Amino acid sequence: MSEWVQWHSGYEKGQPLALRLVVVQDLIRSALERCPPGPIRVISMCAGDGRDLLGVLPGHPRQRDVLARLVELDRQLAARGGARAAGVSPSIEVVNADASTTSAYAGAVPAHIVLVCGIFGNITDDDVRRTVEQLPSLCAPDATVIWTRGTFAPDLTPAIRTWFEASGFSELTFVAIPDTTVGVGANLLTSPPRAFDPNLRLFTFLPKEERPSQRSGARSDVAKLPKELFEE
Repeated sequence: MSEWVQWHSGYEKGQPLALRLVVVQDLIRSALERCPPGPIRVISMCAGDGRDLLGVLPGHPRQRDVLARLVELDRQLAARGGARAAGVSPSIEVVNADASTTSAYAGAVPAHIVLVCGIFGNITDDDVRRTVEQLPSLCAPDATVIWTRGTFAPDLTPAIRTWFEASGFSELTFVAIPDTTVGVGANLLTSPPRAFDPNLRLFTFLPKEERPSQRSGARSDVAKLPKELFEE
């Protein structure tokens, strides 16, 4: 079992990722509702098994409008996502590729919704900033970017929110769940999109022991949270 397959066990009810998933999926629903009539392009970086988006679409009024590319490097997770996507829509592709390179999104951008979840806690601060600065080149006008980063000390989320603003985004919301280090943001592109460059590297995952997500205090304490938050 790979590190990232094991990491997905954190989505079990009562675990920090389960709570984060609730927030991310709610923001995806809101983003879909904001999109104008017609096709909705979605890209997901480091998509895992795709549950962020794939858990929202079944039964959603905009399900048939979504054209999505989910990019995941772990083969087992990509296979899981692909199998699940096949039961949701033929317009969703799960690609086993390196999500850190813009070439992975060629043909799928500009996107109306961009998911950057589970990344910012595993890369350097400079790479976080670089990624945020390049997001307008992946976006359609008025696109929504949904992102995650733990609020563990030292808390980088205030800086990230500033970087989004400097890159042409307005903040829709930032959710910091009390008694946890779960942080989820949603931002709207309010400046003109930039030209897409298919030859950029956005970020590089750090060795496990060097990742900010592995710092003391980075794991959320959800023991005090109401159980109903995790109910489907």
